[in-house]
Amino acid sequence: MYRDYLARRAGVMLLIVFLSVSINFLLPRLMPGDPIEAQLNQLLSAGGEVGDVRAAVDAYRARFGLDRPLHEQYLAYWGSLLRLDLGFSLTKYPETVSHIILAALPWTTALLGTALVISFLIGTWLGGRLAWPGRPRWLATLGGVAILASSVPYFLLGMVLLYVFAVLLRWFPAGGGFPSTQAMGLDLATLRGLLWHAFLPAMTIIIAEFGAWAVGMRGMLVGVLGEDYVALARAKGLRRGRIFWRYGIRNALLPQFTKLALALGHIASGAILVEVIFSYPGLGYQLYTAIQTKDYFVIQGIVLLLSVMIAVAMFILDLIYPWIDPRITGEGER
Repeated sequence: MYRDYLARRAGVMLLIVFLSVSINFLLPRLMPGDPIEAQLNQLLSAGGEVGDVRAAVDAYRARFGLDRPLHEQYLAYWGSLLRLDLGFSLTKYPETVSHIILAALPWTTALLGTALVISFLIGTWLGGRLAWPGRPRWLATLGGVAILASSVPYFLLGMVLLYVFAVLLRWFPAGGGFPSTQAMGLDLATLRGLLWHAFLPAMTIIIAEFGAWAVGMRGMLVGVLGEDYVALARAKGLRRGRIFWRYGIRNALLPQFTKLALALGHIASGAILVEVIFSYPGLGYQLYTAIQTKDYFVIQGIVLLLSVMIAVAMFILDLIYPWIDPRITGEGER
């Protein structure tokens, strides 16, 4: 039963990846004009040097065979993807798109992934406690502050933290991911430098997100409290902590995990402005820079990566679902 469930979910993931790659291949070719030539003409009109760009155009067309029929280009595109070859950057030629993405991915994963998980854990616990009877008054006050903070946009909250803690107090750096005067290595000084630069961007995401997690969890748990199994657990005299975690939180987690999987999939696109404000060298900052300079191939590569990340995140979520709620099996879905 579980094997059939797993096979169906894997099939859905592969279908999403296939459609994402196909759409990513077709969209630039359906656009009017030639994006490479547009970039070249822009540099010519600005009086810039175009030698490298012309070399990038020739290399791209030769690599992907743009003079060949469309189906042959499509097969060549798949072959290049399997080798992690996404072509060259127009503005940083001869640097490849794969190199740019692989260099930025660890920064984004470490910063945004950690901050998102922390905000999820804090918000889920807070929302559960807000819905649970007998909560202390200070917790209700904290919940109101969290909900208010969640309504503040990323960029505004980031600018406030940047001004207060980097400009006025000068406790943290104003930008970057690591001290420019320090060499990176596997030591405590490197870890301290990374955490020092990541603190303000991470706090921006945590403060802006954990209130939304709390609101969602509170709404779900309020519905769970009215279920018969919660009343039965109370009648049996089980400890409040066990009822809260095993019968309350566990049965209200499914929508939270769905949102978490989608949030992890959109990890780069959802916090682009955070990385831009703090000049943090992650995927979001690279995507913003590529949009500014009209580096089409970098944009195409990062967007494709985001699509694949969403598909993989949803597949991992489907693997976790039956563990959270055993009723979710191949037969139970039908």
